[in-house]
Amino acid sequence: MNDIDKYGQYTVDNWFSSDEDPSPLRALAIMSLGLAGESGEVCEKIKKFIRDGNDDMELLKKELGDVIFYWARICRYFDMVPSDVIATNIKKLDDRRARGVRRGSGDNR
Repeated sequence: MNDIDKYGQYTVDNWFSSDEDPSPLRALAIMSLGLAGESGEVCEKIKKFIRDGNDDMELLKKELGDVIFYWARICRYFDMVPSDVIATNIKKLDDRRARGVRRGSGDNR
């Protein structure tokens, strides 16, 4: 699949919780916790890469795919088009670069 927006819909069509739980808020919690958990697994793979030289890129790729799944699912939960989210991020980063504030803190620097 080469289209992030189609993948976003794929996550909706394959969301495992929707059949069992009609609560949208519970589904959002599962998506959010899933994103945090999978991000932690990515960090764990990177730690092992740095610490042990473990270079199993297929495992890392799978965990990164899980992060994307939850990210795309959250986008679609809020009726956001994944490519629009990416475009917004690019615009924000380009603006920060143009203003010389790529480093620092704060959402609207």
